[in-house]
Amino acid sequence: MIKFIATDMDGTLLNSKNEIHPSFYETFEKLKQRNIIFAAASGRQYFNLAKRFEAVADDMMFIAENGTFVVYKGEEVFVNALDRQIANELIAIGRQVKEAFVILCGKKAAYIEVNDKKFIAEVEKYYERYEIVENLEVVEDEVLKVTLCDFLGSESNSNHYFNDYKEDLQVTVSGQIWLDITAKGANKGVAINKVRDMFDIAHERAAAFGDYLNDLEMMESVYHSYAMENAHEDLKKVARFSAKSNDENGVVEAIEQLLELTMV
Repeated sequence: MIKFIATDMDGTLLNSKNEIHPSFYETFEKLKQRNIIFAAASGRQYFNLAKRFEAVADDMMFIAENGTFVVYKGEEVFVNALDRQIANELIAIGRQVKEAFVILCGKKAAYIEVNDKKFIAEVEKYYERYEIVENLEVVEDEVLKVTLCDFLGSESNSNHYFNDYKEDLQVTVSGQIWLDITAKGANKGVAINKVRDMFDIAHERAAAFGDYLNDLEMMESVYHSYAMENAHEDLKKVARFSAKSNDENGVVEAIEQLLELTMV
């Protein structure tokens, strides 16, 4: 029987209109009744996720900031922070990237230096709490990750600026305009493996859904790995199963099928 289910948000559980299908909440109740842990695993900020799931937040898990911050039933489970000196080096490099903006993702809030209208619109999609500051390097907060919002495309533009850090840090293209840099070994997959160990959940009793490159490790951390129909081709190559697209309520439909197949 399935004991743990994690899903990415953007391009996965959320449709193209940034909505959670109403049928999700009925399915969530079934998971709750069967003591199946449900986790939202996302590059989004914890506070943003908690607001999206406000009605059920106290009964679920959040694997936020690409696996660096995990909360279950309102209680912190663990944090995988980024060294502050390294974070400041990344900030300095990020400032040099053309058409890209740096976000310092802290435990208390997200921090930005630039009050650009287009950039702010993107920040407000994913960060419930953010502050505009004069200098990111002197912000007093525990650093979870450094993120670039790259309007020229993170895979082709900003990604290579951080090649020298890829052996020692986790550099992830997490969306078309998003690049996330975290501590080595800080990703959704590592977070899920830690959670499975903590709750004694076997690999074959866990499932996950994703659509982009920041979901690669998550696919490997569970047996029931699902790539959405709209997923990046590289993710489809590593996932065992496929789900209908995010605009066809693919996650909820697949969970319902899983529940039927794993009643015993």
